[in-house]
Amino acid sequence: MISMKQLRYFVAIAENGSFMAAAQTLFIAQSALSRQIQALEKHLGILLFERTARQPELTHAGLAFLPRAKAILIDVESASRLATSTGLGQSGTIRLGHASTVPLIGRLKEVMGLYLEASPDVCIEVSEESSETQLLNLVEGRTDVGLLRLPVLHQLNDIKLVPLFTEKVVVAVSPSHPLASRQRMTLVELQDEHFVTITHAKRGGLSSLSYDLCARAGFSPKSAQVYSLKSTQSMLIQAGFGIALLPASTVRACSLHGIELADDGCESTVALAYRERGPSLVTAFVKHFQHVCAEHQVRVHG
Repeated sequence: MISMKQLRYFVAIAENGSFMAAAQTLFIAQSALSRQIQALEKHLGILLFERTARQPELTHAGLAFLPRAKAILIDVESASRLATSTGLGQSGTIRLGHASTVPLIGRLKEVMGLYLEASPDVCIEVSEESSETQLLNLVEGRTDVGLLRLPVLHQLNDIKLVPLFTEKVVVAVSPSHPLASRQRMTLVELQDEHFVTITHAKRGGLSSLSYDLCARAGFSPKSAQVYSLKSTQSMLIQAGFGIALLPASTVRACSLHGIELADDGCESTVALAYRERGPSLVTAFVKHFQHVCAEHQVRVHG
């Protein structure tokens, strides 16, 4: 079998023009170099060099073999670098799922941008998925990282949740809605309003949080005639079909009018989910998010 050592020695002789110069470059004895080339030629069954009195010259077979030998060495070196950087969490592809209520804008866009800038050999494949789907995909290995909103009602084995940051939940209305003149209100004032969201105690995430907040205020939210599970909620609000309790960042991004809630506990936490025993690339990604989000909290509240 041809060894990598033999290929390196062959290329070194061809590039340096002599066995002596190649041996000096490789820091080995010339006799050891000659033995390796002889073994290579014996394995191939042909001569790669014509030994002349002045300097070895590549045979026709050697000339044909040289570019392929160089390409193999380059490929092996490239593969080695890739394996090392992947093992150290410096390259590869991260499959990232995110809930529709956790759009990759604002703070998350900033954090991801900093990560990509520091990790030029990493690609991120993004898909929008419900919190339940994200957790299932994590367990089954179809996703590496998930971004969702707490609470998670059904914790799965080996899935770790890392809270990243908390933001206010506000009443989202159309700029033309009768409530649009309000800047602040209480939850109980929403008991006669129609919600374009499906607020449910057992769905988890923002649905569960919205249901709990309304229940705490003493009412069950009424559903609008037109409602949406997630992604089209902002359009339904904009069209005047009803209201929703949404994170302040989502309201700003969708050009809706946000009304601050005077009640306690009107906050939503964004969390990152991942498999505890995942690859080092994912671990490095998670640590970056934790670190940058923690720094952001210090800047905001410090």
